Amino acid sequence: MANVIQERLSALRELMAEKGIDAYLIPTDDFHASEYVGDYFKCRKYMTGFTGSAGTAVVMQDMAGLWTDGRYFIQAEQQLEGSTVTLFKMGEPDVPTVHEFLEQNMKEGQCLGFDGRTVGSREAEELAQKLGKNQVTISCDDDLVGAVWTDRPALSCEPVKELDVKWTGKSRSEKCADIRKAMTEKGADVFILTSLDDIAWLLNIRGGDVHCNPVVLSYLAMTQQEILLFANEKAFPAEVKEVLNRDGVKLCPYDDIYSYAAGLSEGTTVLLCKAKVNSRLVNCIPASVKILDEENPTLLPKSIKTPTEVENERIAHIRDGVAVTKFIYWLKKNVGKIPMTELSVTDHLNDLRAQQEHFMGNSFDPIISYGAHAAMNHYSATPETDIPIEPHGFLLADTGGQYLEGTTDITRTIVMGPTTDEQKKFFTAVLRGTLNLAAAKFRYGCRGLNLDYLARGPLWEMGEDFNHGTGHGVGYYLNVHEGPNGFRWKIVPERNDSAVFEEGMITSDEPGYYVEGEYGIRHENLIVCKKAEKTAFGQFMCFEHLTMAPFDLEAVIPEQMTEKERTLLNEYHAQVYENISPYLDAEEREWLKEATRAI
Repeated sequence: MANVIQERLSALRELMAEKGIDAYLIPTDDFHASEYVGDYFKCRKYMTGFTGSAGTAVVMQDMAGLWTDGRYFIQAEQQLEGSTVTLFKMGEPDVPTVHEFLEQNMKEGQCLGFDGRTVGSREAEELAQKLGKNQVTISCDDDLVGAVWTDRPALSCEPVKELDVKWTGKSRSEKCADIRKAMTEKGADVFILTSLDDIAWLLNIRGGDVHCNPVVLSYLAMTQQEILLFANEKAFPAEVKEVLNRDGVKLCPYDDIYSYAAGLSEGTTVLLCKAKVNSRLVNCIPASVKILDEENPTLLPKSIKTPTEVENERIAHIRDGVAVTKFIYWLKKNVGKIPMTELSVTDHLNDLRAQQEHFMGNSFDPIISYGAHAAMNHYSATPETDIPIEPHGFLLADTGGQYLEGTTDITRTIVMGPTTDEQKKFFTAVLRGTLNLAAAKFRYGCRGLNLDYLARGPLWEMGEDFNHGTGHGVGYYLNVHEGPNGFRWKIVPERNDSAVFEEGMITSDEPGYYVEGEYGIRHENLIVCKKAEKTAFGQFMCFEHLTMAPFDLEAVIPEQMTEKERTLLNEYHAQVYENISPYLDAEEREWLKEATRAI
């Protein structure tokens, strides 16, 4: 693979020389600033060989670099080996950001190139401002990777379906009326929306154009009179077109959004989010049009699940919990007796989920990693890396499902046999963090930054930590990663996950601990924010566990836990038994009773 990457880089450099481009920027993004992208858009993977979901590449004549975050350091080092691509570990001391690197290394009069459809308008403006000081110019009209990529897959065009109001609790008309009201308050004539999950949420539609993310490749423009949906009409069955049309949504060709933007009349005020809308689209808008650069008014309401959605999510998590509990039982019963590998057990879990009613597929590629592989916290097995699972140590399983009742995301670290005292110590510390965060009670107005210490505290007390956020927002039968809520100990601006917690927000609670080359531990539940009591001090808030599956007591050291923590674990396990046991056979039920025993 390393030789193939070198050949691709050479071909790209030839094109860059022809076009007078000295550095070429290749982000992970599609045309919609999506976190995960369809196969057509995987330019960064094609040019570097790095398969992680986050990263940015820069190619110059004398170097190529890849920037990625702490989730992927180990994986990136392995995948970039021999490729001549240098790894830049984002957030580490003395490692420049992509922008700083370009500022430091591009000389006066040089040219930076990128495909303007894959770089957000705000980022393009920042680059122009920073590099303009050195008279560096920007060329954003050429998709040079596309010119090199001869066997590029076609743009996805998966069938679109309507999501009935019985699943969402709020109709498309109601949602659009709310957004139009927000437009009026802001003085906007037009709202341009390009984030795929926001469009799917707003119109109560779901598709399959991004692997594991049920979204539809589309752009949307809304005025008080009309809603234009720019998408591939072939993806829309007649009955979906009919209901959209009935609610005033008109289908237009996908690429026509650019001519629509160019045709906006003088004096119009357009509301859009430059961090999400691509730079080519914003560049099409005439100078006489006023742009209100604000967060999408869909972002917050999408994150605050309706009472219907929360109730449905409880059902989804029981279904998912049945599959995961059966999986844990099967693993423990069979390890060392039948052949097992990371990929074969992944297939078995997929089969168990597929047996659940309304299962629509995985919410992300399963992360099932044994032994040292679990130290790479976003490792996914491939036929080349697949290893046998042996009757000792930990198996980490971070997986999730899409159901009509909602999206799940669960991690369990499962004991496959004898473990060391050190492994048990850290397993227990991470579990204490998971339980303490889920049990938080706090005044309204708190953000994830206020609460993150509850999860990290047991590790920080030992001078230990983990190199990723503690939790992310989760969509409703939508993207498994969703803003603006999250848990993190410091603000990371591009994550946009530091919002005030609102009733109905669903967030993951997933501290971890990783020892490179040895093992990894992570415990993850999804929790929903609820109102607690209101006092003279104001409204108090709390969380409720949605995820229902046992934590592995075989690696728990009860003496390491406080009495309150043991009570929290026992109460949670009692809930798991009550919710999951009715769906198990007699043998599984007996096992679960022991697996959820009070400690």
